[in-house]
Amino acid sequence: MDFSSKGNFFKVPEMDEGTADAAEKKSDNSKKESFVFDVITLAGGTTFAQILTILAAPVLTRLYGPDDFGVWALYLSITSIISVIACMRYEYSIMLPESSEEAVNLLGLSFLAVLFVTGLTFPVIWYFKEPIVNILNSQQIGNYLWLVPPFIFVNGLFLALNSWNTRTKLFKRLSFAKVFSSFSSTATQIGLGVTKKIGAGGLIVGSLAGQSIATFVLGGQIWRDDRKLIVKSLSWEKIYEGFKKYRKFSFVDTWGALMNSVSWQLPAFLLSAFFTPAVVGFYSLGFRLLQLPMSFIGGSISEVFFQRASRAFTEGTLPSLVENVFRMLVVIGMFPILILTIVGGDVFTVIFGKAWTEAGIYAQILSLWAFVWFISSPLTAIYVVVEKYHFGFHYNLFNLITRLLSLIIGGLLGSARAALILFSLSGIAVYGYLCLKMMSYAGVKTSRALKIVFSNFILFVPAGAIIIALKIIEINQILLVIFSGVIVCLYYLYILKSDEQIKKIFGEFKN
Repeated sequence: MDFSSKGNFFKVPEMDEGTADAAEKKSDNSKKESFVFDVITLAGGTTFAQILTILAAPVLTRLYGPDDFGVWALYLSITSIISVIACMRYEYSIMLPESSEEAVNLLGLSFLAVLFVTGLTFPVIWYFKEPIVNILNSQQIGNYLWLVPPFIFVNGLFLALNSWNTRTKLFKRLSFAKVFSSFSSTATQIGLGVTKKIGAGGLIVGSLAGQSIATFVLGGQIWRDDRKLIVKSLSWEKIYEGFKKYRKFSFVDTWGALMNSVSWQLPAFLLSAFFTPAVVGFYSLGFRLLQLPMSFIGGSISEVFFQRASRAFTEGTLPSLVENVFRMLVVIGMFPILILTIVGGDVFTVIFGKAWTEAGIYAQILSLWAFVWFISSPLTAIYVVVEKYHFGFHYNLFNLITRLLSLIIGGLLGSARAALILFSLSGIAVYGYLCLKMMSYAGVKTSRALKIVFSNFILFVPAGAIIIALKIIEINQILLVIFSGVIVCLYYLYILKSDEQIKKIFGEFKN
């Protein structure tokens, strides 16, 4: 594998001339051109935000009940579906042109798309409020639907700004935005929760406040650094040219992205329709805390991977980039997820109280699926890079159908656990296929991927056997959770000492 003469792991060619002036000023140090350095910068900068969210969870579960979490989950599900098309997918085109002038006009096009989609959201919410309430089986959600359009607007702007920020590779700006977002969201939710009067509204208003702050902070930094380039380059003619040139993002990829977003939110919608908001609350907490540590690394890699993969594809280094990123994801994610599969219910009982044990069981059910999602999600950018746009549509349609069927069958059986088990199994199969397909597009053999997974599973077996034995003899729950946490810490210390790839990554970061 060719990693460069300096030994920078995952290194790919530098960005061409014509990128934003701010990016050029920050790129004089060759270390900053490393894929891993960018990932660590982004992940390291968001550490505070993630820790704050995790620490706040036990407080929030004591200020808000499962019903409140369920209504909040429904609100986030509605806004998430619309937000994914808020820019009509033009935000992804910002990454592609070599010319910064063209990219600026695509940023402007994305802003116009946000205004258009937000404008359409108002009448839809107004005329379909009652049907939405009836379908979701939740009268409470009707009180907060008017907050959907503002969230779509600020989130859409953030998506566009984030794509510009990724292009310019100034990932510290995004880290600052995430920190401010997490702090403002958590502080608002706790502050309103203390009043004991606002209910789910406290969680919802907190989310809106956090997203608004993140957009303002990121937008302010970009305007400060890139104002001259933006003002000089924007023109209606260039925006229209970008609209025509990249219309595939709007007319093809939008539908695939919309289906993918709907399929992600199906559990909240169907669990609410078949059961109660409390069940949705258990699911939302279990999934949210399962997803947080996964997205801590996976999300950071995704932010950087699209930009790097675009360059690596042009230069012919995509296979080595993808294989090493995949292995890093497996090494980081498999061990703790398998531990959680065994002790999830115990962890939630100890941390959040007996009232939330069911949420821990849901997390156990979903954990293996979450791992497969974790290792495949950053790689989904590959089908865009290699211009296989129709794959995204067909895959997302299949994913939507399998999720819909699994949840409906579970709902008809009258068991939320059965619904989530079927949902998890279908997700493992579908995302497993996605992962292997993306690696195939990148030129990585399936046998290589399976070998990586199997070797890391073997490493888990001794620890897993010990924890299962402790559960069988019914050791004290607190001791079991502490022991499991220690085992996970020891695992990470072990790979830091013995895994050559991880050692090279951190060695590069220190040099």
